[in-house]
Amino acid sequence: MTKSGSKRTGLLIFLCCAVYFTSYLTRHNYAAALVEIVRDMKIDKETGSCALTGMFVTYGVGQLLSGWLGDRFSPRIVIAFGVFATSLCNIGMGFLSDIIGMTALWCVNGFAQAMLWPPLVRIMAENLDDRDYRKASLLVSIAASVGSIAVYLLVPACIAVSGWRSAFFVPALIGVSVAFVWIFLERRCELPMKTQKSDNARVADGHGVRHIIHATGLVPIILGIVLQGMLRDGITTWMPAYIADNYSFGTDMSILTTVVLPIFGIVSISAASLLQKKVGSDLTASTLLFGLACLSGVILRLFGQTGAVVSVVCMMLITGCMHGINMLLISRLPAYFAGYGRVSTMSGVLNAFTYVGSALSSYGFAAISERRGWEFTTGIWALIALFGTLCCGSVIRRWNRFAKKGK
Repeated sequence: MTKSGSKRTGLLIFLCCAVYFTSYLTRHNYAAALVEIVRDMKIDKETGSCALTGMFVTYGVGQLLSGWLGDRFSPRIVIAFGVFATSLCNIGMGFLSDIIGMTALWCVNGFAQAMLWPPLVRIMAENLDDRDYRKASLLVSIAASVGSIAVYLLVPACIAVSGWRSAFFVPALIGVSVAFVWIFLERRCELPMKTQKSDNARVADGHGVRHIIHATGLVPIILGIVLQGMLRDGITTWMPAYIADNYSFGTDMSILTTVVLPIFGIVSISAASLLQKKVGSDLTASTLLFGLACLSGVILRLFGQTGAVVSVVCMMLITGCMHGINMLLISRLPAYFAGYGRVSTMSGVLNAFTYVGSALSSYGFAAISERRGWEFTTGIWALIALFGTLCCGSVIRRWNRFAKKGK
């Protein structure tokens, strides 16, 4: 690669990381502030979680639409629209005082956020070679964890200084700035597109999405993705409440303890990448990570009440494993469909199911913890990880055969 090409590649990866960092900043701030919003507005956890559940649903549904749009229109424009829209939604959240209105607007934010990931994957897959794509997927996943760290540092600071409303205004300002940077710089770093068959030819060959899902054994993988989303976002959302309920920490301190999850997530993403290289399979690595999460869940269930340190470490391990699985199954798997011209579509399909799990967990874990307590809830987490192990493990050989052809 020429020096000029290397600079363009580096700039493209940086811009993709900036966009995904911003998406986390403007999407997870509500979850980070949820404990304080519930306290300040004097509502229960289930009512407060409805905005999250709605956002996860619209985000998941929007992924399907965004995946289709990303394969047929300029992904650069789709991404710019999404960043501007999510910034406007955050501005609106800062002014609202009615939980119904906040829930409705956060659902709109889900659609805006959905405009980002599938077109982003298409841009990376079509402008980067295999080595650079793997590097980009790793760095973008790390950028997401850095975004989560920023959220769980920013939100407590905003609450302490000026209340939870500023936790929406500051990310909105960052989002608008990143949108302008993306518009003016992304066009300069696009590389020559890879030669691909036309969509019509691929459809004629019988390689529609439904056929691909059946031929590759994606159904168990998709179920594993749902379970991964439940654990990753469910634990991240409700860890502050778990800490506050069990150890009598203040709201800001309970939120601040959650920052260890994305910090360890960065380590876990890198470890997952190394594990994949060691075992030579995304599915094998994902199965092993689900197994480790299951073991951590069992320890949390049995010994979590002994102290905050044990609970935080176990939840850190579980969510860390889920971040690694997310990188393997959401970031890397879509690239295998480049030869079918379905990178954005399959990225949208896979990521949509992540947020089916997220939607189930945001309300479901709140309801379970309210009715059965946290000990029962942590036992559910261990079972979810066990099912994830079985799902991914059941299709290792089938997927590996397809992956070799995909390369």
